[in-house]
Amino acid sequence: MLSETLKKFGHPNSLIKEYEHWYLLLRPDQVTLGSMVIISKSDSTSFSDLSSEAYADLKYVTTDIEVKLRKYLDFEKINYKMLMMVDPEVHFHVFPRYSKVIKFMDRGLSDPQYPGLADITKPKEFDEEEIEELLKNLKDSIK
Repeated sequence: MLSETLKKFGHPNSLIKEYEHWYLLLRPDQVTLGSMVIISKSDSTSFSDLSSEAYADLKYVTTDIEVKLRKYLDFEKINYKMLMMVDPEVHFHVFPRYSKVIKFMDRGLSDPQYPGLADITKPKEFDEEEIEELLKNLKDSIK
């Protein structure tokens, strides 16, 4: 159920931006700095079942991520993972990828698996203040 998936990913508190057919949320478990989730507003559990309008709207979501957020996060690559095993609704996990240490607040964060697959089982520990700061900066960057 879509509402359960949204709740699991912290909606509405984790909302970065709402689009016509998608939600862009900050992922509670930060695998890499700026990890996000793109969730379809549809109850569909199959990517191919989405409307052509939803596909067109996804272009705006990915452009915001890859163009606007790059200015804040300074990532080298973006990985989109569509897993949909535990949460069946159409959604993508978004992982900015970094070849160098990234400064965030008073920390230096690395992406030790770069350029390989990000290990989603080992999220970085962030406190509430850090999550709030990251969410604020992502919202400001994507306006």
